[in-house]
Amino acid sequence: MTRARHRTSATPTAKAVNAAKAVNAANADDAVDAAAAELVRAAVLGDLARRVVAQCGVDVGLVGVPEAVPDGGMVLRHWAGTRADLLHDRPVPIGTGLGGRALAERAPTWVPDYRAATTISHDHDAAVTAEGLFAMLTVPLLDATGTVHGVVYASLRDVVPFGDVRISAVGTLVRTATRALEGAARWSRPRKAAPALTPREHEVLRWAATGRTNPEIAAHLGLTCNTVTGYLKSAMHKLGVRNRTELALAARESGLLS
Repeated sequence: MTRARHRTSATPTAKAVNAAKAVNAANADDAVDAAAAELVRAAVLGDLARRVVAQCGVDVGLVGVPEAVPDGGMVLRHWAGTRADLLHDRPVPIGTGLGGRALAERAPTWVPDYRAATTISHDHDAAVTAEGLFAMLTVPLLDATGTVHGVVYASLRDVVPFGDVRISAVGTLVRTATRALEGAARWSRPRKAAPALTPREHEVLRWAATGRTNPEIAAHLGLTCNTVTGYLKSAMHKLGVRNRTELALAARESGLLS
């Protein structure tokens, strides 16, 4: 008699299915956050170019965005007040011209007459001349971590020195824009994977995040205070935090309180 062969079911467990769904949802959320952050970034930098012209008494505002160009550098992606288009979407390798110098040195720099300046290269003179620009100030958007989010140009169609008032006005706009860009950068970072909490740990954590005390949580869930404390300590250990405040923050960042 031939024995019947039994095959093991390949159907995934409910736990595995839920875990896969959670990963897919997290990836989708990360993609949406990244796209939203890019929209914010483009809006901030575009607005910065316009505000430089409107609020700082200059003729042309430009913003270079760090991108992959030969020898490293940026591309002029945002502008306001231009008459020609030779500066539009122009690659600026690091160290070239005034903006490339600001990008390389990570510091503001300016000249009263771009075309006559001896402290910069003149790779972009044709485009600058076509726009009729002379005085120019460039300031990198440098955040506290050392990341350069771009370089802003403030330019005039006259040969004049940049005074403290105008330099200060541009600097204030740059600091404001940089802060907004820092926020967008944090927003677009991939979310941390949620740790595997037990159902009880998760339940106690959710109540603790609302500000309930251990006795209140214990009374609501029908547990002892020591048991609640144990669940919270276990959740803290899994999330790598030291107190209830850090626990609530880490839980939100991990999506456990969604």
